[in-house]
Formats: sequence, C-alpha cells, structure tokens
Amino acid sequence: MWIFGLFLLIPLVEIALFVTVGAWLTLWPTLAIVLFTGVLGAWLVRWQGLGVLREIQAAGPTADPLSPLAHGALILIGGFMLMLPGFFTDTLGFLLMVPAVRRGIIAYLGARIKLSNVRMAGFRTNPAPDWVDGDYKDVTPASERSSSDRIERPSKWTEQ
Repeated sequence: MWIFGLFLLIPLVEIALFVTVGAWLTLWPTLAIVLFTGVLGAWLVRWQGLGVLREIQAAGPTADPLSPLAHGALILIGGFMLMLPGFFTDTLGFLLMVPAVRRGIIAYLGARIKLSNVRMAGFRTNPAPDWVDGDYKDVTPASERSSSDRIERPSKWTEQ
C-alpha cells in the first residue's frame, strides 16, 4: 500500500515544485535546469560507476564485492532519478551520488537484510557412477533401413 502512496505522492510533489520554481524562474530557465540535471546524471553515473568498477578490479578476486556492488546499484538508482524530470527526484539523485550518503544507506539496509547460502539442488558436477559416455555409429545396411530412416542428402553430421 505504501508503494501506491509513493506513486501518488512523488508526482504531486514534482508538479508542485515545477509550478513553484517555474513561477520564480520562468519557463525556459526551469526547463534548462531539468535538461542539465538529466545530462549531469548520465555523466555522474558513468564517472562514479567506472570508479566503483575500478575499485572492484583493484580489490582482486578474493575480496568481498558486496559493498562495491551496493554502491554501484545506488549510483544507478541515483542516476536514474537525476534523469527523471523533476526537482524532488533530482535532489534524491544528487544525494545518492554522495559516497557518505550511500555508505549510510548501505549500513542501514545491511543491518536489516540477512544473507543466507543457497544450494542449488538437482545439478551434478560429475556424472553418476553408472553412466557411460560413448559415441555410436549406425552400421545398419542401407537396404535394411526403413524409408523414414533414409536421408535424402547426406549430412556431414551423420558421416564418420
């Protein structure tokens, strides 16, 4: 139910801010700010996202990638919010671009999320001990084959 409230509340806040800022700055400066924050959001996602990627690569394969991946996800969400037209979403997007804010959100969510190991069942890495891996070659003479078995054009897949 609270998601429905957000879908209703956020556009109302954006409309109110557009009307207020548009009355204060007039139409064209307001539109210029909205376009500028969209372009800035795309640039910030690329710049900070590449920084997170470099951090993951520098840490090496043995390091825990959970925190950098969480930072990367919050950067993507922040960039998406910056690309949306509106002043409220731009403010939230800019806040998500600040590393200290992201660390705080990650710490808050990390205390409330419990991770557990998941074991995939039904897949074997090794075949069962009674399996036999082999190839075969059909040695039935052509005269004994039924008409449904005959291939009009021989294929390289059937020849050995």
